[in-house]
Amino acid sequence: MKYTLPKPFEGKFTCPHCGTITQQSWWSTNWDNRSYQNHLNNAIRVGTCTHCGKSTLWIVDKLYYPDAGTAPVPNSEMPQPVKELYIEAAGIHAKSPRGAAALLRLAVQVLCKELGERGVKIDDDIANLVKKGLPVIVQQSLDLVRVTGNNAVHPGQIDTDDPVVVGQLFELLNIIVEYMIAMPKRVSGLYTSLPPKAIDAIKKRDGR
Repeated sequence: MKYTLPKPFEGKFTCPHCGTITQQSWWSTNWDNRSYQNHLNNAIRVGTCTHCGKSTLWIVDKLYYPDAGTAPVPNSEMPQPVKELYIEAAGIHAKSPRGAAALLRLAVQVLCKELGERGVKIDDDIANLVKKGLPVIVQQSLDLVRVTGNNAVHPGQIDTDDPVVVGQLFELLNIIVEYMIAMPKRVSGLYTSLPPKAIDAIKKRDGR
């Protein structure tokens, strides 16, 4: 799932409302309602998505509305208990990256449990998911997040106050959902849409 980080005055990014990468139109002013010709000198900045028509409100470079930060939109196939934690983390990650990291760590554990793992040790659960088809690079990325966040943390723990690292955690959650839930679901749908004769031929081939 491609994601372009929202930024004030960017011509195109992933809309926090609809999740579409689309053009943004901009308007800006100052607290005294006097606008400078150069948008960069105006503190109050409003971008409007040309796809859904909804707006984002920025004070200088900080996104205040919607209150979901600049995190990627959650994968549409993300299980509801995981999505609730994800959205809660998205709402605070600009103000409290460490708090968001804690919520995302819990979200990873809940997701692993949803996928049939124990949901206790992230390292063990991800290793088992790799055996089931999750790319090894996802496991390596989680290791990288831990090392980048805090060299002192123990294996299986995620503790960081770096907004960039927290942003990577959001993306990793989406990637796990994509590979373990969304992609198999799409492939299954394509498979079942094949003509019965084609499915029989595949079964015969695989039975050899």
